[in-house]
Amino acid sequence: MPIQKPRTLSGFMELLPQKQALFDAMVETLREVYALYGFFDLDTPLMEASEVLLAKGGGETEKQIYRFQKGDNDLSLRFDLTVPLAKYVALHQNELAFPFRRCQIGKVYRGERAQRGRFREFYQADIDVIGDGKLDILNDAEMPAIIHHAFTRLGLTRFVIRVNNRKLLNGFYAMLGLTDSAGEIMRLVDKLEKIGPEKVDAALREDLGLSPAQAGDILSFMAIQGSNADVLAALEGYRGRDGTFDQGLDELGAVCRHLAAFGVPEARFQVDLTIARGLDYYTGTVYETRLLDYPEIGSPCSGGRYDNLAEYYTEKQLPGVGISIGLTRLFYVLDEQGLLSPERLTAPAEVLILPMTGDQAPAVELATALRAAGVRTQIYFEEKKFKQKMAYADKLGVPFAAILGEEEIAQGKVALKDMATGAQELLTAQQAAQAVHAALVDRRSAAPIRERKPD
Repeated sequence: MPIQKPRTLSGFMELLPQKQALFDAMVETLREVYALYGFFDLDTPLMEASEVLLAKGGGETEKQIYRFQKGDNDLSLRFDLTVPLAKYVALHQNELAFPFRRCQIGKVYRGERAQRGRFREFYQADIDVIGDGKLDILNDAEMPAIIHHAFTRLGLTRFVIRVNNRKLLNGFYAMLGLTDSAGEIMRLVDKLEKIGPEKVDAALREDLGLSPAQAGDILSFMAIQGSNADVLAALEGYRGRDGTFDQGLDELGAVCRHLAAFGVPEARFQVDLTIARGLDYYTGTVYETRLLDYPEIGSPCSGGRYDNLAEYYTEKQLPGVGISIGLTRLFYVLDEQGLLSPERLTAPAEVLILPMTGDQAPAVELATALRAAGVRTQIYFEEKKFKQKMAYADKLGVPFAAILGEEEIAQGKVALKDMATGAQELLTAQQAAQAVHAALVDRRSAAPIRERKPD
């Protein structure tokens, strides 16, 4: 029988154990932050009936989805976490308490061309707040606080959360008589950073047929900058010309006013009128997060407000606001840039017990005692030479080796060896547990990301 060469499919991330531990630490950190804000942890199926998952139908989504037949069943893998949430809320709306706050971290699948930093299977980390008929604007103001808290806990500091409001944009384009072209204009304006105002101006005039005056008005509006207070003050000059614009300005102002109370520093939050988000269902506040030193990553966390989450499943009005972190892409780029933290403990055990006699019972007793004291412990049962045992401990990256020879067993103690320094102490099981806890307190809680400071 021929041996099949092992391989991992293109577009699927498969990590070695130490990297997996860092990825899991990011997931754990996000779960902890989301829990602090009162979100239920939800887990929806990876697979749905295609008619349910594709209720909206059409577009690029249907082209990219993994869809297949199993018997008489037409099935599809989920392509995001929002559509399954919509189905879930519509299905259980009479059993849920609103506003319903849900977080979910899970894999999604898209059959697009795999390329650097883009995957076919990847993790998203989402939170959403769903209202019953109405949802207060303060929920929109809380989202940047959660982004700020999450990124800071992950170990990132040089980032900015950019915010805008789609109502404000729609109202502005209505003032110019460009409502029918608003979507195309937003897509062009979104390219301002990449191609510059001159090329956007040319595209607005040549591709969309706008007059030079209309294109100039749009670029002047998008060029409004300064502090958040300065931008809001400049926008007040447009008030009274369109009701939708005024509503969007009121909402944007409310989000900005509450940032300090939610713990978001002014430097981490920026009103940016060019932000529109590409998805059509955003109807109010929109967010994008930018890593200042790595703009090529794009927005690793984005989202916004939508009027009706579950319109394809129920007639009940279910407005919501949410954000999504593209966790796999973020991890991949941070790893590529060397920003994963070496301080974070990634070994599968904190102590590796090395029995040096034929009697394994003392090793088992020691392991039981250390585990009872909250120390992650592994026993090396294999009969190998001491050098090979130490090499195994070193390759695993365990911080401590616990050596149990005849002398240690006779004294009821263990030789605890610090693998980093080589220092060794003769301790009781209780003393060993205390020493391990004291030595590892910082490494256990170290952020999974070590952000490189600018020179």
